[in-house]
Amino acid sequence: MRLDESSLKAAIASLSSPGTEKFKTAKALISLSETQPERLSPLFDELAELLEAKNSIIKWGAFRIVANLACVDQDDRIAEILPRYLAPIPGPVMISAGIAIQGAAEIARCRKNLTTRIVQAILQVESATYKTEECRHIAIGHAITALGTMETAVKQLPSVLGFVRRQTENPRPGTRKKAVLFL
Repeated sequence: MRLDESSLKAAIASLSSPGTEKFKTAKALISLSETQPERLSPLFDELAELLEAKNSIIKWGAFRIVANLACVDQDDRIAEILPRYLAPIPGPVMISAGIAIQGAAEIARCRKNLTTRIVQAILQVESATYKTEECRHIAIGHAITALGTMETAVKQLPSVLGFVRRQTENPRPGTRKKAVLFL
């Protein structure tokens, strides 16, 4: 789907409509945010509103889009919405937490001034409450991966190293492996 400048606002508004066309539109907007985020940056506020969409797929797409806009957000609007962005990490929905964790790492790479707040929020995953304990172990794996993409100084923080070291004994094999590779 090709979205010209005049149709972007209408496309974003259509994400709240019934039907399945909105999912194609969301996919197109995610792709656009990855390749040409500056085209969506003027619509940051409308996209940020979708972080609280009732439809989970639209919400998850909005998290990806907003993270992709962090590098072109000249007005630092991401700082204003950061608490809302990080809110899913403590639970209860593991998929929402995982997507927020991944996006938060992208935001930290673009907005160094937000890194401390983002790392503190990601580390909350260790005591998060999701539907099952296994969900928490999966989310911890997402956190280790996300932290591993951040700058070296973050990876050397005592709080980060302690968190990752504790996960070398995580009952989930994939999470244990991520921890060992991180270290």
